[in-house]
Amino acid sequence: MKIALTGATGYIGSHVLTELRDHGHDVVALVRDAGQAETVAARGAQPVVVDLHDRAALAQVLADTDGAVHTASPGDATSAELDSAVVDAVIDAYTGTGKPYAQISGLWIYGDNTEITEESVFEAPALVAWKEPIERRVLAADGFRPIIVVSSVAYGDGAGGMPGVLLGSPRDGDGNLVMVGDGRQRWSTVHVADLADFFRRVLEDDTATGYYVLGNGDRPTVAELTEAAAVALGAPGAVPGSEQEARTRFGDYFAEVLLLDQATTADRARKELGWRPTHPTLAAEFREGSYRR
Repeated sequence: MKIALTGATGYIGSHVLTELRDHGHDVVALVRDAGQAETVAARGAQPVVVDLHDRAALAQVLADTDGAVHTASPGDATSAELDSAVVDAVIDAYTGTGKPYAQISGLWIYGDNTEITEESVFEAPALVAWKEPIERRVLAADGFRPIIVVSSVAYGDGAGGMPGVLLGSPRDGDGNLVMVGDGRQRWSTVHVADLADFFRRVLEDDTATGYYVLGNGDRPTVAELTEAAAVALGAPGAVPGSEQEARTRFGDYFAEVLLLDQATTADRARKELGWRPTHPTLAAEFREGSYRR
């Protein structure tokens, strides 16, 4: 297939690009400038410089593809505007075609819940409350195959935002890392390569549609992850923080999502699409893998 991909130079998108290319698909990477175009071309994609907010221009590019994956995100207050603009263009280009469109989302939309499934109630904190209305608009559109991939915390290859949060933890007077909150909350996780594998599967399987909650089934506490991060850094250990310390460090909105207690087994992805995570856990990566310094 010929797949349009946003965010191809980003953490998740770059892995999706590699996964698609490795399995024989052509990738049209939608980028914002010539520098990014050079980067994706070197990795085997066909670059197209386009403003993702330009509905007509983006729809014209999409019309010449067999499907699309949207992973781009500025990660700031303009994220909702970008997602909405991309969805508008997808609806224009794909209505009546039956083509697949897969969009990244995040587990935070479910709030505190350690048994998250696709049927779980949305309890989105303020930071991500804008996501559900846009995702519902995707799913309500007619004539194409919409997929929302709800990802757990992505990690792997020595990178990722949430591993970076732990590796960047402040230290106490003895050099121990200070946990986010008291460390008892769980973070559901997924290796970025396993996440990219799932994106390929939903594009290739004509039955895949709707929400898919993704996580590797590991249920680590933030205490366990921070202790493993201490090993990666050569720190003596980790000590509990507090909610107030987290809010001071990250601000209220970001701290609220970091303090969520979450887990999932991703049963639908496993049963319907045969998805099986194969990479080491985040704690193992910290202790023995790509994050060791």
